[in-house]
Amino acid sequence: MTGVFLWAVMLTVLLPGLILQSRGVHMSAALALQGVVVAHAGGALSRVLTARTLRFVALGFWVFAYIWLGLAPLAMLAADAYPWPYRTGEGTALGAAAVIELGLLAYSAGTAFAARREHNLATREGTARPGLVERLLSRRLAPWRLLALCAVALALAVLVISGQPGRLGAYFTSRQAITETGAADASLRSLVTWSLSVPAFWALLGLLRVRLLPGGDRWLRGVRWLLLPVLVALNVVVNNPISKPRFWAGMVLLTLLFTIPLLRRPRAFRAVAAALVAALLVLFPYSDYFRYSDREELAVVSLADQFTSNGDFDAFQQLETGLDYARDNGFSPEGVLGPPLFMVPRSMWPEKPEDTGITLARFAGYDFHNLSAPLWIESYLWAGPFAVILVFCLLGAAGRRADDVCHRLREQPGTLAALLVPAFAFYQMVFLRGSLLAIAGPLTLLVAIPLLISTPTARPFRFPSTAMPTAPTRHASIPGTGGHP
Repeated sequence: MTGVFLWAVMLTVLLPGLILQSRGVHMSAALALQGVVVAHAGGALSRVLTARTLRFVALGFWVFAYIWLGLAPLAMLAADAYPWPYRTGEGTALGAAAVIELGLLAYSAGTAFAARREHNLATREGTARPGLVERLLSRRLAPWRLLALCAVALALAVLVISGQPGRLGAYFTSRQAITETGAADASLRSLVTWSLSVPAFWALLGLLRVRLLPGGDRWLRGVRWLLLPVLVALNVVVNNPISKPRFWAGMVLLTLLFTIPLLRRPRAFRAVAAALVAALLVLFPYSDYFRYSDREELAVVSLADQFTSNGDFDAFQQLETGLDYARDNGFSPEGVLGPPLFMVPRSMWPEKPEDTGITLARFAGYDFHNLSAPLWIESYLWAGPFAVILVFCLLGAAGRRADDVCHRLREQPGTLAALLVPAFAFYQMVFLRGSLLAIAGPLTLLVAIPLLISTPTARPFRFPSTAMPTAPTRHASIPGTGGHP
């Protein structure tokens, strides 16, 4: 309890106090409600940072909620200053803070429901058929499929890098340089680059964590050590923070970091999680140095100034813009079909929903369209508060279930619980920041590839309670490779 109290004081009192003291305070009802949001998100994050179990998904959600929708809006409302020119009234600002808190309450309710269900299952005697989340996350890497993915990733690397203007050098120039080479067909260029980056990441992660039997699997061991240096080099090229978005490069690094067994222990997890929060607050605003080819000299400013002037923290302002858009244009239930059907070309579907970030940018009159659209406003534009409650309740329940399974299987390195949960948890911040249509392709690849290179466990079983240690389960080798099903 002492740890929870200290973290809560720091996150809900000290940091907000520093932000409010650094600038003049513009008092309003919206600012008061935003203080409730900060307290809610900061308190929940404090519990994650002191939990005795691994909470990857909860960490990703509450870090985003605390920084992007907690502290940043607090600074904006206090100073009445925003990153972009569009301005709304006091009523809209109050509505935006209310939508944020509504989503947080729904997420907390979904988490509590899943935790209660977990407790009930743990107290039942006998065995029961595991649910969908358990069956998916207990899948194990299949060596043959993993090696096939490695071959695909290397083949794509030869084709894509050789066809890239500037070749290897382009990947160490800037994101702007990569984008401009594909300006004639930006969508195709983005699809091609992600079709290389995501398989390369999973091929490396899979080789690092594929389960090997002691004293066996000699053929697989030899191939693994042969491919590892090649895939490390490939990921340095295609997944570095110079040519890829910061959130993606950070997800790759953090997921690889948490493959280290030591860091999958609760105490080590808490230490790294605390360091991650500090890094996002202090270093993230300056990490876009390599985004443009013409780089300006770095200017260190206060955290409050970053929140009110840096477009990376525009989530709250986009929420406000979205509320004004909904007031003028109503809700768009058909928008929910856009992300899952992102592969359908507009030539076949002329009424295909537009990227929400672009829609809001046009509504605000901007001549630049690469803006965020947080999940809060995406869901609100579908069907209002009801959609926000439903989406975040389901998200909270699914996240808690995934975290529970991940903690139980933390000693099973070859399962998707050890690989997919951390990867999604850290990429979740992109998912929450939006817009969904813009990230649907990479997210689909991120989830689909590990499912394709894994196989179900031999038979379904009911996992033990999180309070009980999980004993390693031995699996038979695949004839000819020594791998695992």
